[in-house]
Amino acid sequence: MNISYKKLWKLLIDRDMKKKGLEKAAGISNYVISEMTRNENITVETVGKICKALNCTPNDMLEFVSDSE
Repeated sequence: MNISYKKLWKLLIDRDMKKKGLEKAAGISNYVISEMTRNENITVETVGKICKALNCTPNDMLEFVSDSE
């Protein structure tokens, strides 16, 4: 199983927010944004920070996809 952050990127577009704005609002680093851009794993703590900043749930920002996708 792989992880996809497509939902997060769509959420940012819907809220007219850039990745830099997410960094600031959630208190996360550019490195974490880079990891998510490459669909790499991030910590649960980071997921929590993003969810708190965007007032959303983890299900609103990420999904697990099968290896074949």
